Amino acid sequence: MAVIVGRVHAWPTPQVPQLPGSPAPAPVRVHDSSSGELVEAAPGPQARLYACGITPYDATHIGHANTYVAFDLLVRAWRDAGKDVIYASNVTDVDDPLLERAEATGMDWRELAAAQTALFGEDMTALGVIPPGTWTGAVESIPDVARAVAAMIESGAAYRVPLEPGAGGSTPDLGDVYADLTADPGFGSVAHLDREQALATFAERGGDPDREGKKDPLDPLMWRRERPGEPAWDGGPLGSGRPGWHIECAVIARDGLGLSAGERFDVQGGGTDLLFPHHEMSTSHLRVLCSGPHGGAAPDGSAPGGGSAPEGGERAGARTHVHAGLVAYQGEKMSKSLGNLVLVSRLRDAGHDPMAIRLALLAHHYRTEWEWDETSLPAGEARLVRWRDAVSGNGGPSADETLAAVRAALANDLDAPAALAAVDAWADLALEPSRDTSADEEGAPGVLARTVNALLGVRL
Repeated sequence: MAVIVGRVHAWPTPQVPQLPGSPAPAPVRVHDSSSGELVEAAPGPQARLYACGITPYDATHIGHANTYVAFDLLVRAWRDAGKDVIYASNVTDVDDPLLERAEATGMDWRELAAAQTALFGEDMTALGVIPPGTWTGAVESIPDVARAVAAMIESGAAYRVPLEPGAGGSTPDLGDVYADLTADPGFGSVAHLDREQALATFAERGGDPDREGKKDPLDPLMWRRERPGEPAWDGGPLGSGRPGWHIECAVIARDGLGLSAGERFDVQGGGTDLLFPHHEMSTSHLRVLCSGPHGGAAPDGSAPGGGSAPEGGERAGARTHVHAGLVAYQGEKMSKSLGNLVLVSRLRDAGHDPMAIRLALLAHHYRTEWEWDETSLPAGEARLVRWRDAVSGNGGPSADETLAAVRAALANDLDAPAALAAVDAWADLALEPSRDTSADEEGAPGVLARTVNALLGVRL
């Protein structure tokens, strides 16, 4: 059994300028994937976001960037509204796809994960993305995950499945651990799939519905016992092994957001391909962890954040689930398995301004499915040049209405295209050679530049 300790470190926080005036009176509203409705993203003075992170077996592609830029807009809109933002995310720095890529390339999986995680941070820094306050790797969360899984076994919310010969190291009698979804009456409330859809999607997206010994085909893996040639950690009563993906996110969200027993947080986010099974399963785990006799937090039965866990798990998990649309390239969804990737790092290495890349992304509403093509980046570059030209003088048209329009656009389901259109209109006016300049305001270009920086994350 290999005992491996690793930590991830977030990238630097960009400087976000303060904006004049009061924020838009309307609260920031987003589309809830579960209800299909537009809802207030964070009703209180504090806003808590958990965005699912990367599995670092290849560099950041445009689809990744599209997702994290979308949630960066949400963080920026919340902060502009004066909310105290608590933002947590993860890095799945041990998982089957990572191990498979490491074997295929002849790299040590730890070196591959570390290198790609660092490159992701460099890409996010270049794109001006505000980092999560808590960025936790799967590896460093293993002790907490193991305690949570052990508590779920003790409460009857999880069970063991016998292993094949050769698995399990020195304790092969201790099987893989699966969640018993019947312990969560709320299962299915995130994606609202029928049984047939759920089984098909589960199989397509990494599940194992045909695993023998499971109580139900949809029950997800929570602790994978040690296999020959695979990394494994001491799981105490679970035996040597490593966490499943869904329980990893549930525990990191619980701890990173500081959730007390039964407490809800505001937004869980990711790409649309995470709605099911990942967000359905991780939310289910979180409900179970934050309810029942143990709360899943510690072997002594104490609830997360102290106190005793409430009966039932109705209040645990995210109030709202927000999902970014997937980006295609060459007619197919951009994915590592297909190899049709447009990598942010390669665009940067080719000399393209990261702000132009960001503008190319912001030209599309975060929920839309769209395709990156040969026009995407030139359009972003042209817009960036025009905006920089427009703010190059000391005076210009008043930017007050533009600031209000950008705030209003982001409050309306993070409508970046509408925000870009408002800035385009100001730039058109500022660059109009025959316009009347008698009403120009000194410092207006600076207000516009700070607006674009603070709310859209574009440095001019």
